[in-house]
Amino acid sequence: MSNTETIEALHKKTYDEVSQCIQCGYCLPACPTYASMETESASPRGRINLVKMAAEGKIDILEDLKEPIDLCLGCRACEVACPVNVPYGSILEHAKETIHDMEVRGKGNNRFKDFALNQLFMKPKSMKRSSDLYYFYQKSGLQKVARSVNLPEIAVKDIGAFEKALPRVPSKKYQIERGKRYPAKTEKAVRTVALFLGCINDAVFYHVNYYTLELLRLSGCDVYVPKEQNCCGALHAHQGQTEQTKKLAKENLLAFEEYEVDTIITNAGGCGAILQEYDHLFTEAKEWKAKAKAFSGKIKDISEVLCSLESLPFQERLDAVVTYQPSCHLNNVQKAGAYPEKLIRQIPGIKYMELPSKHSCCASGGVYNIQQYEESMKILGSKMTEVNVIEPDIVVTSNPGCLIQMSHGINTYGEGQPESIHLVELLARACGIKVE
Repeated sequence: MSNTETIEALHKKTYDEVSQCIQCGYCLPACPTYASMETESASPRGRINLVKMAAEGKIDILEDLKEPIDLCLGCRACEVACPVNVPYGSILEHAKETIHDMEVRGKGNNRFKDFALNQLFMKPKSMKRSSDLYYFYQKSGLQKVARSVNLPEIAVKDIGAFEKALPRVPSKKYQIERGKRYPAKTEKAVRTVALFLGCINDAVFYHVNYYTLELLRLSGCDVYVPKEQNCCGALHAHQGQTEQTKKLAKENLLAFEEYEVDTIITNAGGCGAILQEYDHLFTEAKEWKAKAKAFSGKIKDISEVLCSLESLPFQERLDAVVTYQPSCHLNNVQKAGAYPEKLIRQIPGIKYMELPSKHSCCASGGVYNIQQYEESMKILGSKMTEVNVIEPDIVVTSNPGCLIQMSHGINTYGEGQPESIHLVELLARACGIKVE
């Protein structure tokens, strides 16, 4: 495809959408990058205008559009603030797809990034091997040695510090087996659901999946774990790799199709958001669009399902001050942001302290904190200032990227060193569920 054809394709995909923006500025206070950078090109309104100009051929896509788009977190808080419902998420993904296609043609794409996305995350066996290596790294004592000499930070500069934010992995016996049905632990099952494992959670945060499974079973759910499920494709979509996202979507649609369930459970806001929007990927393939629409209608976050069941068997009193950093995609895309706080408030002994800027992104943004480390740290530093004022014992999140980011924030900017955990781990503790 020539540059002219690329511009025409961008025009076709986005022009009607970008033309909906009335440039009112309601999105500006909601945008974390505008707040930190204070430039129009770092705002949703500014980026939409740049996409429009690129679609009209007035600016160069790589020279003028790429950097402002790359600096967007994709949190989609602007969509909630927008009075005319501009589909910013769709505009952003089309812009990223166009930029990616032009980089590939110009051979300017990042080989390491492409390897990670297409040779690692797209292949469950590769993720399993990575999980085994990480388990060995921790259990063998290599991690302790590496940390004692700051090897990760020396080897990979700033982003090496994220290694200290990774969780302690439990025994591999807590890694969920695929292709199985796990029966409810109540006298009678009240609901039959399927569990989406994800790739990062399945490899590194598999204790989060285990807690999710056990909470569902204690609440009366029979749980299926489809064997052939794969990465959700969110990271690929965020990098403009639309064809790879579609491939993963098709694999997941087929993997879950054979199970007669009305709910598919997720425990990561980023995964849940892309899964809920699978039907947007198939604009022309009617058969796949129909499958995707049926699939997307079943996606529910674990917090929403547990709230609807109202049957968590709390056994332990947790005397702790807790604050919560929401997942942007759980809030802004899945529209399920109220459920985690509702569950936290139900736990015996908890003193819940609300973050003043809870609706503002923590700046994890998929791999944004790796690709745009300095800008990410500006936003995270402001977030941690609020956390330090609250002085919590525990910081709760509902997405693995947010969990790593907030753990890194505690390590870098924290006072008092609170613990950072996923919502389901907090609930599991209150229900007496433990891992070794």
